[in-house]
Amino acid sequence: MKPAFFNGNRITLLESGKDYFPALVAAIDAASVDVHLESYIYANDATGRLVTAALASAARRGVQVHVMVDGFGSPDFLATQGYQLIAAGVQVMIYRPEVARLRLRRHRLRRLHRKLIVIDGRIAFVGGINVIDDNASATLAVPRLDYAVAVEGPLLAAVHRAAHHLWRLVRWANFRRRIAVRLPTPARTQHLGNVHAAFVVRDNLRHRRDIEEAYLDAIEAARDEIVLANAYFLPGRRFRHALLDAAARGVRVVVLLQGRVEYVLQHYATQALYGSLIDGGVAIHEYRPSFLHAKVAVIDGNWATIGSSNIDPFSLLMAREANVIVRDAGFAAELRASLERAIASDSTEIRADDLRKRSLLTRAAFWAAYTLVRVAVGIAGVRGKEYRG
Repeated sequence: MKPAFFNGNRITLLESGKDYFPALVAAIDAASVDVHLESYIYANDATGRLVTAALASAARRGVQVHVMVDGFGSPDFLATQGYQLIAAGVQVMIYRPEVARLRLRRHRLRRLHRKLIVIDGRIAFVGGINVIDDNASATLAVPRLDYAVAVEGPLLAAVHRAAHHLWRLVRWANFRRRIAVRLPTPARTQHLGNVHAAFVVRDNLRHRRDIEEAYLDAIEAARDEIVLANAYFLPGRRFRHALLDAAARGVRVVVLLQGRVEYVLQHYATQALYGSLIDGGVAIHEYRPSFLHAKVAVIDGNWATIGSSNIDPFSLLMAREANVIVRDAGFAAELRASLERAIASDSTEIRADDLRKRSLLTRAAFWAAYTLVRVAVGIAGVRGKEYRG
């Protein structure tokens, strides 16, 4: 389904936790009617406790607060922050609770991966930032690189509708039909800016390919430049060919990826694709100072996307995701400048010579990881034909 664009928005770029959490907590503290928060990870750390305190305070002053977290991404949430929130009057639900963590189940990887907050129907936050400390490790001086946006204006209606639809859906699935829930505050859709933007989700019903198709449409229309940053990058054949076709017609294609090993399988599987992409003219840079968690892109200086969706089979074929797409030169220039700083100062370009120096054993490990990802996609019940070869 093609994204529906709305004009008259104010879209504010938030870079990593240093921008995001102060803005989020300030908005929660100002809430007067309702707060709805979804997160894949909700950690029991200083940032998690900060957000919990703000949500609990809002609930105690009469604000209706809904919190939904993923059962796989936040398996210990109820035992830590969850019951504290419930005691304060917050309504809490777990999306697909983990009841048998060591058991391999067909639909286990169909997760709630989006990070989305709507407050009083007046502002929403959408992006890739979980409720977790920005400093990924005490040994790393640089916080993880990630992005979100604050949304105000006509686009808010689509975000608002998606958030409350999923809450109602999961409430029914958890046999909570009789819980009394006030109708959500209507979204405020007056024009507050001049930014043209769309809200795009991925689910397992009507919007199975919407985010991927939005990327592909923009890549296939690119004439000058594609700058893409992604934490977990394992595109299928169609996506890879779109990038290679763009490079072949003279488009500058730059991909900023995770340089540090966070999840071994995904990291090695991605490395298996480096050779064909580099040989085809795609420049690959690895971000090394800390962990890269971004899921963003800028194309031709006018199209940009920020959201939760990685370019891998787990995000594009299985998880619930949410992205904002922006058509605005000023916003795109701001995001592009941030990415170019990271590429110029904090990344290392991987060249063909670097790949040739790798041992046969190392290269075999990369392809073994790629094969295991394909197997996992098949076990999850997804047709993985785009991930063959």
